[in-house]
Amino acid sequence: MATRMLLISDTHIPGRARVLPEAVVRAADEADLIVHAGDWVSEGVLDELRRHGEVLGVWGNNDGADLRARLPEIARREIEGVRFAVIHETGDAKTRERRMPVAFPDTDVLVFGHSHIPWDTSGEGLRLLNPGSPTDRRRQPHHTYMTLVVDDGALADVRLVTL
Repeated sequence: MATRMLLISDTHIPGRARVLPEAVVRAADEADLIVHAGDWVSEGVLDELRRHGEVLGVWGNNDGADLRARLPEIARREIEGVRFAVIHETGDAKTRERRMPVAFPDTDVLVFGHSHIPWDTSGEGLRLLNPGSPTDRRRQPHHTYMTLVVDDGALADVRLVTL
């Protein structure tokens, strides 16, 4: 059975947007699992996403005690035979592809946020995915999120969606 996933991060609500974009809400309704890689800022975003589906999330550096009490710093889940980990920050991008396989040795896919820069690379047995931000593009040309399907031990249809 395939699992459809929505990956988002760095929503920064209400600082950067008042609400989640309608496209993100629709994608949440279509997903079997919603993954948020931190910097929600408002606990209400977690509650809203949980009304749309199951959420796997972590807290980020801009999240307060309320979200830190409800979410872990690192989340792990095996989905359809693929081992996922979620964390907000991975540190310096220049050495990320070398450091993360060592830091997450029993992981196939690492979802992260913090930079607001979309990222999709593979190396040394670890796929690194950053969906960017659907509400705070910073210096990126677009607001973004990702969707993907996990089926029979493999990722399929990994898409970066621009808003």
